[in-house]
Amino acid sequence: MSMEMGNVTTVHEFTLEGFPAIQHLGKVLFLVHLLAYLASIAGNAVIITITSADPRLHTPMYFFLSIFSFFECCFTSTVIPKLLVILLLGKKTISFPACFIQAFVFVFLGAAGFLLIAVMSLDRYLAICKPLHYPTIMNLKTCFLLVTACFALAFPLITGLVVKVSQLPFCGPHVIPHFFCDIGPLIHLSCSDTRSFEMLTFVLALVILLTSLVITTIAYSNIVVTIMRLPSAKEQQKAFSTCSSHLIVLSLMYGSCVFIYMKPKQRNRLDSNREAALVNTVVTPLLNPVIYTLRNKQVHRALRETMHRMKISR
Repeated sequence: MSMEMGNVTTVHEFTLEGFPAIQHLGKVLFLVHLLAYLASIAGNAVIITITSADPRLHTPMYFFLSIFSFFECCFTSTVIPKLLVILLLGKKTISFPACFIQAFVFVFLGAAGFLLIAVMSLDRYLAICKPLHYPTIMNLKTCFLLVTACFALAFPLITGLVVKVSQLPFCGPHVIPHFFCDIGPLIHLSCSDTRSFEMLTFVLALVILLTSLVITTIAYSNIVVTIMRLPSAKEQQKAFSTCSSHLIVLSLMYGSCVFIYMKPKQRNRLDSNREAALVNTVVTPLLNPVIYTLRNKQVHRALRETMHRMKISR
């Protein structure tokens, strides 16, 4: 819906295209995404609860993990509820303000999340490679400062980008070829020259993803070298198991985001971006609690003991 005033078109709402090729499977897709969403929220909520309730998990690693789980809950809740409405009821319209709020929250949490991943990688590096200095360096104050820095760095960068894009003229069509409001598709709907905005988006994505990726790569390269020097095979296995789950989630997140954002011209690949975006909005938030609860012995033990105490209290 739009209102023309002379040569200027005021846009009031956009239409989210969703998945038109498989629209006939709407009810099935609704059920699949609903179950995945509920499982993701429940799993990440369990991690947050367990790490807060069990004193043995009051360490920097689990502090960052609980923050990351909170990020995942907020991140997936930004996108999936609207997708469920589209799949079940077919209501594809979204107001102009709501669309840009969704785009801001999605991109901001994504950017802050990647910076947090770099912090988590740095934490693992210090714990494994510098164990004697680790308690002194990674204290509670440092942990809070690092998490705050992730927010503080991402906020002005993403706010500036989203505000600039929201001020672009939109002349139609107003159909977004996606299942949520993302920056790339919104830029392409503008009727003005958007090359500078496309390049700005590319540069910001490059800086954030590359910074996080470089820190993570250096950290884990040093971790692997340190682990290989351990004299005991049992110690090597324990150290590898601590980091392997982290690397599984990382590979999915980096891979999908590099595919979506780290290319200057996205116009011809918006359709494929939808499938890649599902990895970040559905798959990784679901894998995060599964990997960290089932493959992490400490979390597994804390979860069993918590459930045992709940049975006794009844």
